[in-house]
This record gives sequence, C-alpha cells and structure tokens, in this order.
Amino acid sequence: MNVFHKTARSLFLMATALIMMLPLVIPVTNSLMSEKEIASNYGYIGKMPDAGSGAKDLFVNLKLIPDWVSFEQYGRILLETPIFLNMFWNSVLLVVPIIAGQAVVGALAAYAFAMLRYRGREALFMVYLMAMLMPFQVTLVPNYIIADILGLGNNAGAIIFPGIFSAFAVFMLRQFMLSVPYAYVEAAIMDGASHPFIFSRIIVPLLKPGIAALVILLFVDYWNMVEQPLIFLDDAFKQPLSLYLSRIQQEAIGVGFAASVMYMSPIVLLFLYAESYFVQGVQLSGIKG
Repeated sequence: MNVFHKTARSLFLMATALIMMLPLVIPVTNSLMSEKEIASNYGYIGKMPDAGSGAKDLFVNLKLIPDWVSFEQYGRILLETPIFLNMFWNSVLLVVPIIAGQAVVGALAAYAFAMLRYRGREALFMVYLMAMLMPFQVTLVPNYIIADILGLGNNAGAIIFPGIFSAFAVFMLRQFMLSVPYAYVEAAIMDGASHPFIFSRIIVPLLKPGIAALVILLFVDYWNMVEQPLIFLDDAFKQPLSLYLSRIQQEAIGVGFAASVMYMSPIVLLFLYAESYFVQGVQLSGIKG
C-alpha cells in the first residue's frame, strides 16, 4: 500500500471517528452554554409566518464552542431538580444488583456447561439458549403475571430477579470458558481438588477479562432500559433516570443537555477504565462455539 492510500485511509477513518463522536461532543459543549445562548441556537424548526415574504424557514444553529463557559445547567440539575438525583440512584439500585447477580449466576452456570462432563450437556445448553433468543416482548406478559403473583407489582424486584437469571451471561461466559484448556481441570481433579476449589481458584482468575466485558455490556443494556421500568413501575419516583430524560428535555433543553452528560458519564468512565479487559474478553468469548 503506497503513501497516498495510507493517507486517504487515515483521513477517512479520522472523519468517520469525528462524525461518530458528534453525539457525545454536542451534549457536552451545549451543557456548558447559558440558557440564553442555547435558546438562540435551538428554536422552532419549520416555517414561521413572516410579514414580508409570508413565511420563513428556521434552522438549528449548531455550535460546538460556547461563547461563554457556564455551569448554570449543572447547578440547576443538581440543586434545583431533586428528582434527577432520586432517579439517578434508582438506576444505580436497579443496575448494580442485576449485574452482580447475573455475573455470579452466569459464571456458575457457565462452569457447569463448559467444564462438567455429563450426558445431554450440549442439548440442554441449546434449550437454555432459546431463552436468550426470544424477544423481550415474548416474555413480558409471563414476567408480569409472575411478578403479580409474587406480590412484586410496582417493585424493583420485578425487574431485578428476571435480570439476574438472564441467559446472556451464561452464554458469554460459557464461550469464554471454552478457551480455557480442560487439562487444567483434569490436572486439578487428579490432585484431589473439588469443583468449588477449581472454580474459585483456577477458573475465576482466568475469567476476569470475560467478566469485565460482561459487566460493561450489561451496564450499557440495563442502564438504558426503558420497557421494563415503564411496564413494572407505576410510581414515577421509583423509575430510573432513563425514563426521565425525555421529560426533562421538555422542561428546559439546557438542563436536558447537562442531564444527558451526567447520564452517559458512568458508561463512558466504566468503558475507559476496563477497555483492555473488554476487548480481550470479547475476543476470547468467540474463540469456540
């Protein structure tokens, strides 16, 4: 490949990266603008009556650099909007138990499917995997009925318990465990080690990249969930932050930008912290089928 092709490819990739970064950059920069400046940039879009020509077009004035940096919007969202912090912690209290429980249950079940030898293991795994292939809408009604029978209506448990026993973690960690040589397990068994010892002392340390990748994927999925809390949580004060963003945009667009930045910050920070583990875990989880 000559220098021209390398330069053209680099420029194309840079342009693509910049376009992909715009949805992240725009909320950050606009959240640092004053409400007055934001109002001048985002008005009514469409045709508006005009005394001279009869109608005129209004367009969004897209600005990436504020005239004056202002933290007014963050002050309003943190000090004048207590429901924002309430829903933020609602999201945390929903997502953390689901991720922790699914990682534990998924790792144990994946060990049984990947490292234990018994008749019908693969057939049982395929049947179990069917639960992951079903759309969310298929299991929505049964989950709602079961939650009602258990008295979990309008309760976070109606979302947490089905989330903990999701099949996705089992599938991903099982694929990752298949990359671990079974000779490790055989050698440990020959030395008299039990399966709990093998799992906790041999498999789990090797499973850290897969668990890190799983945590990031689960966090993104459940942090952004909309359907489950909308169906199972009638009380607005129990709902997560993902349902509040659409409402806050209607109240004040500047505050909405600040809320969006704070909403996506945990995802970005988590990904930056565990990026290397995430890449390694995703790569290794697809080595064997």
